Amino acid sequence: MANRNVPIPRRQLYIGGEWREPVKKNRIPIINPATEEIIGDIPAATAEDVDIAVEAARKAIARDDWGSTTGAQRAKYLRAIAAKVLEKKSVLATLESLDSGKTLYESAADMDDVAGCFEYYAGLAEALDSRRKTPVNLNSDSYKSYVLREPLGVVGLITPWNYPLLMAIWKVAPALAAGCAAILKPSELASITCLELGEICREIGLPSGALNILTGLGPEAGGPLASHPHVDKISFTGSGPTGSKIMTAAAQLVKPVSLELGGKSPIVVFDDIDNLDIAAEWTLFGIFANTGQVCSATSRLIVQENIASAFMDRLLKWTKNIKISDPLEEDCKLGPVVSAGQYEKVLKFISNAKSEGATILCGGERPQQLKKGYYVQPTIITDVNTSMEIWKEEVFGPVLCVKTFKTEEEAIELANDTKYGLGAAVMSKDVKRCERFTKAFQTGIIWINCSQPTFNELPWGGKKRSGFGRDLGEWGLENFLNIKQVTEYTSAEPLAFYKSPSKN
Repeated sequence: MANRNVPIPRRQLYIGGEWREPVKKNRIPIINPATEEIIGDIPAATAEDVDIAVEAARKAIARDDWGSTTGAQRAKYLRAIAAKVLEKKSVLATLESLDSGKTLYESAADMDDVAGCFEYYAGLAEALDSRRKTPVNLNSDSYKSYVLREPLGVVGLITPWNYPLLMAIWKVAPALAAGCAAILKPSELASITCLELGEICREIGLPSGALNILTGLGPEAGGPLASHPHVDKISFTGSGPTGSKIMTAAAQLVKPVSLELGGKSPIVVFDDIDNLDIAAEWTLFGIFANTGQVCSATSRLIVQENIASAFMDRLLKWTKNIKISDPLEEDCKLGPVVSAGQYEKVLKFISNAKSEGATILCGGERPQQLKKGYYVQPTIITDVNTSMEIWKEEVFGPVLCVKTFKTEEEAIELANDTKYGLGAAVMSKDVKRCERFTKAFQTGIIWINCSQPTFNELPWGGKKRSGFGRDLGEWGLENFLNIKQVTEYTSAEPLAFYKSPSKN
């Protein structure tokens, strides 16, 4: 087991390159979801702290040491942060697991991905220098024009608890690469590693105010950030209801937003797959990785009728082989959900499914060997119909619901039978069929013969009620750039639109 005795740092808010106590001096307890014990606390920002952070960010943009940097200069800071993350990887991974319940294996992988994301956007920051000023050829000899790509300004980044540091960095890294000044507001349910990012920024000498980190409750800190008149954009990842509130607040100021919200993603398994075990493992990974707390989780299994019995048999054997334990234990593959509230919510979904007539094929309750912690067994639910809550609503826990199909047309109809549109997967060796499903899926992300692989180079986001805008890839950088058109009149001739008074 990893060292459980890693001390929980007691941090303040990170504003203007220094640690500052919240104006109201309030703090929020940190609860370890594996033990239900209080292991520390975090500062609770309010509107007063948001004002201070916004002012620090505006000053950073106005100063030459940040506001006038080239992409190459910013890239050096991003690479320095990446190196520090890897240097502190063991401690950061342990803190992430203690805070969120994520398995240590997944937390360590997240830290590698955090460093990789900073490195990726360092490369894009360098490339931005050659693209900052782009000439545009016009169908006119009297004008010359170019387009400038400039930082959008002060940006608010509101991020979730399921990948606490990693999903924060999906926004922080491109925002800094673009030259914006950012205010990060992580979820109050898992903020430790985001605060440690502040210490890393201090250690590597990131100019003060370029990144500010405010922990606290959504209404008290996130709300004032979203509605602040001097915040130029909000990028949010989280629940649909909160996304709607942010969009409403931003709309009052016609403030742009990017929203990455929930999902109820399908995985469609056809009878032509060569290996049931390979398909079963991808199906499990798509819903039980990170204890099912993944916005893109393929939580609806749609399996062809004539292989359903054999496939479900293999799926059950794989599911019963998953090690559920303290997330710091070696080989743990499923830890607790993040909080008591989430635990109760997941169990309520399972209870409702049963009362509506569905069958709990396996799981559905607390593992018997674990008396403390917010643990839920990996759960598979069958005999589901499309009117059931479990089919329609995002659970955000280790719960898979199952339906069968006969034809491609039926499978597509079932796959798209959701208000969400984040991800979808298809398992088949028929290339043409996979191409048909790629076109038919109403989502922003599609996986073929796999589920959930994610790469810095590829756009991440959805459609329908899963939101709009994209994180990652070059699209993630474009989120934080303002496109400015510049046109110069180069002719010596007058415009000759009005009658000249000199000719009267």
